[in-house]
Amino acid sequence: MAISTQILPLVKEPERLENRLAEIPPEPGVYFMRDSSDRIIYIGKSRKLRSRVRSYFRDGYNKSERIATMVKLVTEIEFIVTDTEAEALALEANLIKQHQPYFNVLLKDDKKYPYLCITWSEDYPRIFITRKRQFGKEKDKFYGPYTDAGLLREIVRLCKRIFPQRQRPQPLFKDRPCLNYDLGRCPGVCQQMISPEEYRKIVQKIAMVFQGRTQELIDILTQQMNAASENLNFESAARIRDQISGLKSLTANQKVSLPDDTVSRDAVALALPSGIALAANEEYACIQLFQIRAGQLVGRLAFVADAHAEPGAILQRALEEHYQTADSVEIPLEILVQHDLPDSEILADVLTQRKGKKVTILTPLRQTKAELIEMVERNAQYELQRMQKLGDRNDQAMQDLAAILDLPDVPHRIEGYDISHIQGSNAVASQVVFIDGLPAKQHYRHYKIKNPTVTAGHSDDFASLAEVIGRRFRKYADDPQLSRLGNPDWPDLIMIDGGKGQLSSVVAVLQEMNLLEDLRVVSLAKQREEIFLPGESKPLTTDSEQSGVQLLRRLRDEAHRFAVTFHRQQRSDKLKRSRLDEIPGLGHHRQKQLLGHFRSVDYIRQAAPTQLAEVPGIGPRLAQEIYDYFHPS
Repeated sequence: MAISTQILPLVKEPERLENRLAEIPPEPGVYFMRDSSDRIIYIGKSRKLRSRVRSYFRDGYNKSERIATMVKLVTEIEFIVTDTEAEALALEANLIKQHQPYFNVLLKDDKKYPYLCITWSEDYPRIFITRKRQFGKEKDKFYGPYTDAGLLREIVRLCKRIFPQRQRPQPLFKDRPCLNYDLGRCPGVCQQMISPEEYRKIVQKIAMVFQGRTQELIDILTQQMNAASENLNFESAARIRDQISGLKSLTANQKVSLPDDTVSRDAVALALPSGIALAANEEYACIQLFQIRAGQLVGRLAFVADAHAEPGAILQRALEEHYQTADSVEIPLEILVQHDLPDSEILADVLTQRKGKKVTILTPLRQTKAELIEMVERNAQYELQRMQKLGDRNDQAMQDLAAILDLPDVPHRIEGYDISHIQGSNAVASQVVFIDGLPAKQHYRHYKIKNPTVTAGHSDDFASLAEVIGRRFRKYADDPQLSRLGNPDWPDLIMIDGGKGQLSSVVAVLQEMNLLEDLRVVSLAKQREEIFLPGESKPLTTDSEQSGVQLLRRLRDEAHRFAVTFHRQQRSDKLKRSRLDEIPGLGHHRQKQLLGHFRSVDYIRQAAPTQLAEVPGIGPRLAQEIYDYFHPS
């Protein structure tokens, strides 16, 4: 019999924990927390490593639920000693960006606030709005999070009108540009009618808008307009003039009265909760950051942070995380803060080195700058109140759902599944995820049903759901040691869209994988909004207006919407494809040759192999393959 060699968490081995803590020196540096799978789950920095790491394991230490969960998973602690805390701060930022530890997010990415992403990793960068704050590729750049999603969409729309750029994620045609090229809205990216180098220059101008450098961009364009006019290139000058006019409209009516309009500055303040838990018994602080450039408010960013710390420490950490991914040109010369930062001098020195100019961090107490901080704080307070109302409703709904289903704890992560098809054709499935009662779209997932028995004219929702659940949880069946406690990928509840039959098919596959005891599964029937539990012939006695039932209904409706949208997309793509696309070896050019010769697919189907071979580029072998495709034996 094999003997398990899994390492226990340090909290369960006090002697090993004490020995490990004694080995950590009282010097500045960076520390790593690892779990039983040897994954880095947390990275931190401190001027005194030993006392900082020891505080995590002290009973009287006021830990948030997130940190308390993390401490229970730690099996090993590592550290890197640095000469100064400034070096530790820079090293920590680089390591967090490299490893992206799960418990290292102080700024909660709760998908309320959108970001703008520019994919600099691509030859022709895309510009789009996203709710995800993650770095799949190092060169991609995220700006935000922006508090006003409507305003952000309007700015993106205006940028698309001002600067010619790619308008579609995928080309509409294979061999020619779409109407956007003829209208001058796109430089023909799909057909590479502009070089990557020239196109990136256009995107760099757009990036300046989101870096708060709109006035600098206007000055550059003004010089280009004057030069074009002097060279009698009036068409180019008129185009640049229109771009300048559009850019000025972006910052209209956003003037902020400050004593020195030439200084770029950020103003940051927070609002702390008054003993109200927003979700999962945690308290969050709302942080607002106003970006002011040349006396104009060019951006208003918002963050949600763990409130279990002193206000100055929360602001310090928020600024560190915000500026660690910012370009040097985005760092302002002056940062106004609501509370004194514990290590403001260190942060100022790091930002000064990156900026190449002196960066000052101030806590204003009088006159105009103090009034600006008060305005930022009021906005943070209003946002916190809105979040508290939303959090109270979600918390009540989750508690009610836990009572209905007799769950031991409030479900943090709930997954919903649905199937969509038309009489078995283009069958797909959806997986949607709610975290703390809110949609977490970064975890949504599509499935194409692979079951060979599910074909046009023959549908099987039971088999389709069993396939999807099997694919979703197969890795846990193959590796029983895979961590589930504290694993953000492991659901607290699974909701199946359907009745007893759909639920039974899912239960059967989970039993086969020996996972049913660790997963709670229910189904929600559409007709009467009835909730079914495994092994129960009758639905639960509930009121359709209960907040817990309404939460399940929102999850079910979202799963249905997501599945139907993907099904329609698949069906539309199939209708757009020619049958000739399905013939191996028959590329786009040869398809054009065939259609130019025979005029229609019907005539191609009726042609003999010798007739097909007469078409330029179609030899006898390919002609026989085309004939066999249309005339299977």
